[in-house]
Amino acid sequence: MHYLVDFNPVAISLGPVQVHWYGLMYLGGFAGAWWLGQRRLAAGRLPVTRDAFADLAFYVMLGVILGGRIGYVLFYNLGQYLAHPLDVFKVWDGGMSFHGGLLGVLLAGWLWSRWQKLHFFDTMDFVAPLVPIGLGLGRLGNFINGELWGAFTQKPWGMIFPSAPELAEQSHAALVAAYQAGQLESFARHPTQLYEFALEGVVMFTLLVLYSRKPRPRYAVSGWFALLYGVFRFLVEFVRVPDVQLGYLAFGWLTMGQVLSLPLIVFGLFLLWRARHAPTLQPQVVAAADGDK
Repeated sequence: MHYLVDFNPVAISLGPVQVHWYGLMYLGGFAGAWWLGQRRLAAGRLPVTRDAFADLAFYVMLGVILGGRIGYVLFYNLGQYLAHPLDVFKVWDGGMSFHGGLLGVLLAGWLWSRWQKLHFFDTMDFVAPLVPIGLGLGRLGNFINGELWGAFTQKPWGMIFPSAPELAEQSHAALVAAYQAGQLESFARHPTQLYEFALEGVVMFTLLVLYSRKPRPRYAVSGWFALLYGVFRFLVEFVRVPDVQLGYLAFGWLTMGQVLSLPLIVFGLFLLWRARHAPTLQPQVVAAADGDK
């Protein structure tokens, strides 16, 4: 029998205050990135003080949140938010764009690098291995929310999502009864959130952390990040159902996610080509200045 994805998206309720799993996943992603960033900083992977790294982490966090939300609004659902502007602030309901968040991170990293007088891609090569932690946890948040599911499948690992359009009108009690009676087997779908958790989270994290354990030429770590994410996302989109307001953009299979991922693939290949003759930033641990202690 296929698994019924039936989670409560609210992790903690304290009177009128509700803490959603989706938000906790973002917090976990930031905490994991902070931990790994501290380790990379201690290894001399970026020649700045801990206070400067704290500033970078703060700006990148803002870039992820603001860029991710603005990107989703612009790329995926502009009409909905023009009609209901206040819905922009309901981030606990999901609706974050990786590509928008990436643009936000790039902008934050560029500004911070200028202030620190560092090469932009030395900063990005430092940040890139930190990102898959948040990507993976974010996909788990999507899974708990029961959103971004895939196409129908009868594979053994297919799962039934109560929020899918063919089931969304039924009450929870009716769905559970139908599931226990084996009447929902034909509605199983690809759990694409878990595919992306595995690829964009676990696989990318492992490869990038291992690859960046020793100094690499400038552009190389960023290039692998862009290439891996672009390829993984492009492939998963073949079995992921596109947002209903967009549908397929062309050929009966091309999605917005694939359109936005193609430039990443090209850019990743370009960065890897540039890395062939680029300098390598050697490890350098910077002690805190007197004013930073």
